[in-house]
Amino acid sequence: MRLLIASLQQLISRWAHLTRQQLALLSLAGFLLLLVLLGEGNHQPNTALIQTRLNQAQPVETWKANIQESEIRGVWITNVASSVLFAPWGISRAVHELADMHFNTLYPVVWNRGKSFYHSDTLKQLTGHAIAPLMTLTHPTADPHETMLKEGHKNNLRVIPWFEYGFMVPLHSRLAQQHPNWLTTRQNGSPYLHESSFTEGADNENADNESADNESADNESTESAEQTNGLLSRLLNSGAPSELGWLNPLHPEVQSLILSLVGEVVGEYSVDGIQFDDHFALPAAFGYDDYTVALYREEHEGQFPPTNTDDAEWTRWRADKLSQFVGVLHERVKATCPTCIISLSPNPATFAYRYHLQDWRTWLKNGWLDELVVQVYRDDPEKFEGELAKDTLQSSMDKIPVSIGILTGTWKRPISFEQIRAQVISSRDHHLSGVSFFYWDTLWSYFTPESPQQRRQNFRDLFADEPTR
Repeated sequence: MRLLIASLQQLISRWAHLTRQQLALLSLAGFLLLLVLLGEGNHQPNTALIQTRLNQAQPVETWKANIQESEIRGVWITNVASSVLFAPWGISRAVHELADMHFNTLYPVVWNRGKSFYHSDTLKQLTGHAIAPLMTLTHPTADPHETMLKEGHKNNLRVIPWFEYGFMVPLHSRLAQQHPNWLTTRQNGSPYLHESSFTEGADNENADNESADNESADNESTESAEQTNGLLSRLLNSGAPSELGWLNPLHPEVQSLILSLVGEVVGEYSVDGIQFDDHFALPAAFGYDDYTVALYREEHEGQFPPTNTDDAEWTRWRADKLSQFVGVLHERVKATCPTCIISLSPNPATFAYRYHLQDWRTWLKNGWLDELVVQVYRDDPEKFEGELAKDTLQSSMDKIPVSIGILTGTWKRPISFEQIRAQVISSRDHHLSGVSFFYWDTLWSYFTPESPQQRRQNFRDLFADEPTR
């Protein structure tokens, strides 16, 4: 199988001359291949064990309470570079395998790329599609999110829908095309978001200050390079868009959209909560759109926002506006579903505030969060340990359950199980509430360093016990 992947990479280097129509057909073929490659790494779970567990199933209130006392073992299920939501058998098999490995929490995507992965009346009115179009082909009669909930609860797993894209949206999407005034912009009027904007580190600081001229040049060179070297990347990312923008979280119509989507999920499905992540934010380089500038001037005696995107008052003003909306969102969710938890999976606090204006420490202080799953995607053991030892993380544990998000790899960044195991053990040593892995398809597959069989056994051994918090 690895030889097949290598051969495919060699072939792609010769495809620069193909027409767009040919590339589209090739993308479809690549997607079908993706289903095979990712699906082949899975196996049929121990059905006898699962049936025994189902026969001994506890009342819903009992097993949910047990999870609150046990180590949280979660996994994110996305639609990008993943076959779970698209293969007719994908959801059921994934849930059964995770239950077999003693996982207890699912974070399945319900909002990504301006599309929903459940039946949304709101998006039906706005875009003409109640659900991502490809889902209607693979699930013509069933609601995939309802299937996820049914299978998850049947196997004693919490199901917490994940609004993966937050305010991020492809610029070619119907939402962005039909409502350009919903997009926020940089100082130069550009709506483009650099992919590196959500990569924690020094490179991010420079990327956020590039000019529109550089963006245009980058886009032109990128388009040329992608045709020759990036096609495999696009195939394996299920057509992930390269031109992304940002819905303005301060705009009342954008806020109304998010409230409607969240209201549908918590009001029409038996979910255990909802989750947002680092995309439920506002990149520090943005906020210079007409609406936000007018609002700022209204509250600052006609003064324009500072040109320095890192200006302390400008940063605080925008962060506070976002926080105000989080307070409204919290109130709406709890009014609709009092038992639903609000989970957030952010970057570490200092980075989240400086670069994303996401002041989750205030959200926690105000009681708007019920669970934190902090993304600590570090290869270096010392840096990983350093993040876990920070005061903000430790003090948060006194208020709500705090888990650690661990990267299990991507198709182009495989991660060994030794690193995964070491990080789980470190999280336990720091007395955190549990771990969650990004993402399902890299837990075990033919893209992982170890064989799928070995990875499954490793997870089974890692989660053999039932440690309590």
